[in-house]
Amino acid sequence: MPFPPQTQRAFTRPNVEALKPNQIGVYGLFKTNTWVYIGSGDVRSRLLDHLNGDNSCITLEKPTHWVDVVVQGDPKPLEKELISEYSPVCNKRAG
Repeated sequence: MPFPPQTQRAFTRPNVEALKPNQIGVYGLFKTNTWVYIGSGDVRSRLLDHLNGDNSCITLEKPTHWVDVVVQGDPKPLEKELISEYSPVCNKRAG
């Protein structure tokens, strides 16, 4: 199941700060032809964490855009499914 069709948003502080807090969901960071990272939680808070450099892989890959989907309940099953589908470079674990 891919992310639902939507307008991709530039991964910039003003765009992220414009989001309402406490929207729990799954988000995907990407750049041309490359999915960088898929995560879940409070979308605004997590994206701000990434903009602040909390993940060195994301910082190094320099994603340009993001998409998201707000969910009711636990976002982890959808996150796992999307990671499996898109294979983002910063979600790959060693070992």
